[in-house]
Amino acid sequence: MLQHTECIGLIGGGQMAEALIRGMLAANVVKKEHLAVIDPDPDRKKYLHDAYGILTCDSPQDICQQCTVLILAVKPQVCKHVLNQYAQFLTSNHLLISILAGVTIRELESLLPAKSRIVRVMPNTPALVLAGASAISLNANATEADRKLSLSIFSAIGLCIEVQETQLDAVTGLSGSGPGYIFTMIDGLIDGGVLAGLPRNTAEQLVLQTIYGSAKLAMESDKNPAALKAQVTSPGGTTIKGIQLLEQRGVRSALMDAVLAATNRSKELGE
Repeated sequence: MLQHTECIGLIGGGQMAEALIRGMLAANVVKKEHLAVIDPDPDRKKYLHDAYGILTCDSPQDICQQCTVLILAVKPQVCKHVLNQYAQFLTSNHLLISILAGVTIRELESLLPAKSRIVRVMPNTPALVLAGASAISLNANATEADRKLSLSIFSAIGLCIEVQETQLDAVTGLSGSGPGYIFTMIDGLIDGGVLAGLPRNTAEQLVLQTIYGSAKLAMESDKNPAALKAQVTSPGGTTIKGIQLLEQRGVRSALMDAVLAATNRSKELGE
């Protein structure tokens, strides 16, 4: 829980911001009266106020005066425009947490006052159901208290780990883009069930539960994924036959290449 004098402000009230609001309130990271949001859409602000009972702000000066912790949750392409409006109101008492993909700490520092405390975060979309995977990286001015607070905020929406900023592109390629790979596989497996003769609704239910159950088993088991795979591949059985085809089609290699391609694209966008 934050100190009673502190308030967290969200710059931007989109879906990820709402996930953070729900997660922080559910995990008791902050009380609703110490949580504020600003957004250019008045209807969106009203919705967040009505749904969660949080404060709303009307100007950069307002939210900077009320909140010592600011979470930047806008589109990366408007980062410079937005921070130009906030920089004059930020002091050494503020911590800025950015969830903007591809916007480096160095770029953020260039837009903010000297010695600004900055934490850069790469979350992913399962945060919307409080099952996200996030990685954080701190700049040289951020404190140990900033690290602990950032970890507690993003642990409220799933797993959160700390990495070097040089690793954030790989995080983007793996967990940031990863839901897209998983959804593609889910869609393909559902079509496979339909091809084999199952009604689509039945195939979808079975696939989703299989994906969920497999992930849960992998997370809770003391065995690695290779050992868990071995448990289900009996000699000459159905599973090993299916895995053989996956290997022949290069699925494992394709997944590795997908992560690498997305990582490289993340580096390009950050240049």
